[in-house]
Amino acid sequence: MAHVDEQYAAHPFPDLHGPGIRLRPWDPESDADVATWLRGTTDPEFRRWNTPLKPVSDADGARESLRFRAMQAAEGRAASYCVTDTDTGTPLGHIGVNGINPDMRCARVGYWVLPEARGRRVATHALALTAHWALTDLGLHRLELGHVVGHEVSCRVAERCGFVHEGTLRGAMFEAGRHDAFRDMHLHARLATDPEPAVG
Repeated sequence: MAHVDEQYAAHPFPDLHGPGIRLRPWDPESDADVATWLRGTTDPEFRRWNTPLKPVSDADGARESLRFRAMQAAEGRAASYCVTDTDTGTPLGHIGVNGINPDMRCARVGYWVLPEARGRRVATHALALTAHWALTDLGLHRLELGHVVGHEVSCRVAERCGFVHEGTLRGAMFEAGRHDAFRDMHLHARLATDPEPAVG
């Protein structure tokens, strides 16, 4: 199995295909992708659980955010995917493998789902697909997932996809909408040596 840096040098991050979904790279030059990114990252439910270092508030900020992610992908440091419906191409959400460390062969995964796509196991299928790829073809050994304590939906998605709850990190995430206060985070992780979960 190729290590992360060797694998990426030979092949760009590929599209991924799973049950009813296709994961493709976000396109920062697409007005439609920019609008989707803006809508997803300004959604009240997203903002309830996530406080980005640089929040997006308009189309220019959304495009800048996507361009930054495209640059990270070009450097092999992250893979950001738009989760779409296989049949229609309709965007459903986002999943990303972030902070790729080729020396330690580890990274962290994060995701969100658009309001109209919730309750359809989009996050579960996207996470199962992405984790399998990251821990096989991408050559990672460990994939981490963190969420705010109390985010039970994300906790269930993580456990359903084989991410073992490893503990609580105190004060490890920003409070909603603030950069001057912190809240606790649950840490989940999955190893390449863990058994493949049965995700229906």
